[in-house]
Amino acid sequence: MKQSFAAVVLVVCLVLAGCGARNVNPATLNGGWNATLTDTGNTPAFTFGLSLLVNGDGTLNVSNFNFTSTSPCFVSDVTETGSFTLSGTFNGTVAGKFGLVVQSGSPAGNTLTLNGIVNGNTVSGTWALTGTTGCTGTGLFTMTKM
Repeated sequence: MKQSFAAVVLVVCLVLAGCGARNVNPATLNGGWNATLTDTGNTPAFTFGLSLLVNGDGTLNVSNFNFTSTSPCFVSDVTETGSFTLSGTFNGTVAGKFGLVVQSGSPAGNTLTLNGIVNGNTVSGTWALTGTTGCTGTGLFTMTKM
């Protein structure tokens, strides 16, 4: 009886260890990315490049952010903050929720917000721009890892 109980406990422990051993590595989100944002008419609105580094708390260090399209909404002193919520992996492919907020320094008051889903080397979702006159809009975006 004791041996049967011990065997059942051992099997349960092995199963639980196997479930927790999957390769959940959000670090595959780390690196350089290029983004294309299109408006509701499917016209390109913004393009930019950036580097991401996932922190242990789900925040993102954003560096090397650079608009590759010209916009009067973001002239200088841009600040970025990001978030990533891991929802799992499938055969080593990272999946989860992604968020990025870009705020203009000059002209002040413009905020670009991206919300999307990470699926491997692609992030896609929606964006919204709020702010000064002429600096508003919504649409879809796609980011691809370089």
